[in-house]
Amino acid sequence: MSVKVKRGLQVKADYQKRAKELTPKRPVIANSIRAFLVGGLICEIGQFIQQFFIAYFGFNEKNAGNPTVAVLIFISTLLTGIGVYDRIGQWAGAGSAVPVTGFANSMASAAIEHRSEGTVLGIGGQMFKLAGPVIVFGTVAAFIIGLVKTLFQMAAS
Repeated sequence: MSVKVKRGLQVKADYQKRAKELTPKRPVIANSIRAFLVGGLICEIGQFIQQFFIAYFGFNEKNAGNPTVAVLIFISTLLTGIGVYDRIGQWAGAGSAVPVTGFANSMASAAIEHRSEGTVLGIGGQMFKLAGPVIVFGTVAAFIIGLVKTLFQMAAS
């Protein structure tokens, strides 16, 4: 190696070492506790909503799931629209990414961010740029799981 290359590698190594020293340490325990509390609170709210549908609308546990998810999506989208969910997400981290509410938040955020580009290309195009891969993955995973379950049931009978 030439002296210039060795010197460049040394400068890069020194830079990485210095950057690592100056990077603040992450409070992993505190972040985990906040994520646990907020994620648990979101799940508790979902459980409360489900019990509400069971008690007051005559749903059973199986049928109460769909309206519960719809209400959670509505609440998280509303909170995203008024700017509250983002603050919750900054404080709670991964705890606010509970699948249904986190997905609704990310879709609504993309729509809000790109609304100036128009309805179709801005809101629709950018919103479904995120949703597309998630929906495709969910559909393919559900198909594969259903196929495996069917094969096991056929083998068992």
